[in-house]
Amino acid sequence: MRPAPRLLALAGLWLAGALAAALWPGYQTLWAGAGLALAALAALDAWQGSRQAAPAADRRVPGTLALGIWREVGLRMTNSGRQALALQVFDRYPAQAESSRLPQRLSLAPGTWGELRYGLRPTERGSQRFGRLEALVTSPLGLWHERRLLGEESPVRVYPNFGAVAKYALLATDNRLSQMGIRMRRRRGAGMEFHQLREYRPGDSLRQIDWKATSRQAKLISREYQDERDQQVFFLVDCGRRMLAKDGELSHFDHSLNSVLLLAHVALRQGDAVGLMTFSGEPRFVPPLKGAETLNTLLDAVYDLQPGAGSPDYSVAATELMKRLKKRSLVVVVTNLRDEDASDVLPALKLLRRRHLVLLASLRERIIGDVLKQPVEKFSDALRAAATHQYLLARRKVHDAIRQYGALSLDVEPEQLPVAMVNRYLDIKRSGKL
Repeated sequence: MRPAPRLLALAGLWLAGALAAALWPGYQTLWAGAGLALAALAALDAWQGSRQAAPAADRRVPGTLALGIWREVGLRMTNSGRQALALQVFDRYPAQAESSRLPQRLSLAPGTWGELRYGLRPTERGSQRFGRLEALVTSPLGLWHERRLLGEESPVRVYPNFGAVAKYALLATDNRLSQMGIRMRRRRGAGMEFHQLREYRPGDSLRQIDWKATSRQAKLISREYQDERDQQVFFLVDCGRRMLAKDGELSHFDHSLNSVLLLAHVALRQGDAVGLMTFSGEPRFVPPLKGAETLNTLLDAVYDLQPGAGSPDYSVAATELMKRLKKRSLVVVVTNLRDEDASDVLPALKLLRRRHLVLLASLRERIIGDVLKQPVEKFSDALRAAATHQYLLARRKVHDAIRQYGALSLDVEPEQLPVAMVNRYLDIKRSGKL
């Protein structure tokens, strides 16, 4: 229990009265009596405050929390006692989060309840925990605040930001995917899965014409094809130290997980199976699965995953994946590739190419583009720009070598990675390469 501002103000007035008592001795008895009365009143109020029944507390947390997204947490306080309560409430939210509108004040009449809401924004993925609520209960006369711990601790899971997946699903429903930069073009031709028969259209190739149907209908009938289904997309995700690099609030690893989730959602909608394996960090493996629940399985597998301090070992990852993944798949390697990795990554890609189609998606630091946008005014600026161009040239050489090995590659900034991966996947589906 600690003094409230009201008690401190009264004590200040009493101490100020000491000056009057010193100047006019006749007031000394009155001043001393006022001090005793204040002390007795404070003691009585403290005793009554200690007997107040603590309110019951219940915390209501959203079922899912996403990294970097504001959500609302509700606190329900119930006064089952016979006295009115004045509270100042603070929630012990996870240390890896930001809050707004805390602490809050609440007054509860006897036998009533009230609800408070505050904003919570997680800044780190993984398993986290809410502590017990902390409340300052004001004594009946308002002279004291008593600290009470209410409610129970509760665990919570913070998942990657799946907002992009939700946005994709919404836009896909409205056929507005172009707003995300995703190009949806159905190719009509051979090398794909049969979809339906329709009347011949100018521009259709002769190979599309179904001659049996044409003879029955007495007019030209063409076959229409769609992207093949029942294929596999497998993610090989780098958990090495370079993925700790940050562009904005998110690390490269968080950007990678967001991209993986978006492409997984798209591939599942296309009827493909999706799986995942990590390397150069804590090992996680999800076999290729189909169906709507697969996305939840992936989320549960990676929500608490963090990159480690080791360097990426592409050869070990490729060897392990070849042992586990027997069916030909599109293997998407998500990493932060540098030119010095060429001697390790090229043999690994060559090994994967024996059975799979490989797409290496590399994240490029945003600061590289920012440097090139700056004006060159001094000699030091020219040196910095020249060094940046030399660095980019070395990266391009590595990616050129990757393409010569028969693999596909992307080298984009983190914010561009989700849409770039989806577009490349759709291009692969339309081309029939897989």
